[in-house]
Amino acid sequence: QVQLVESGGGLVQPGGSLRLSCAASGRTGSPTAMGWFRQGPGKERELVARIRWSSGNSYHADSVKGRFTISRDNAKNTVDLQMNSLKVEDTAVYYCAATWSGASRPITLAYEYDYWGRGTQVTVSS
Repeated sequence: QVQLVESGGGLVQPGGSLRLSCAASGRTGSPTAMGWFRQGPGKERELVARIRWSSGNSYHADSVKGRFTISRDNAKNTVDLQMNSLKVEDTAVYYCAATWSGASRPITLAYEYDYWGRGTQVTVSS
């Protein structure tokens, strides 16, 4: 019933920028949090960034701090990830995730999210 649809992935050269978007539908009310995860070849899924809806509090992984910025539209239940100064190691499938569960914890682990998008490929290459 809940659907998350990502867009904005593609091929970009090192130092370039991309903006990912995720639209949530199928459930009334705002989510507790939405986030972006990524999984590169042979690597585990990791949290890139997440944002709490009520407060707007955001978290960014150390590997992307200063380069990526997560934001949300609290009226549309959409979340974006602006990615600047992209590096080869940013290459991965990026997944949008959301939860409507009430929680005061940081919500930085994959199992804490209830819904997932299909993913969008980001490739950083010369």
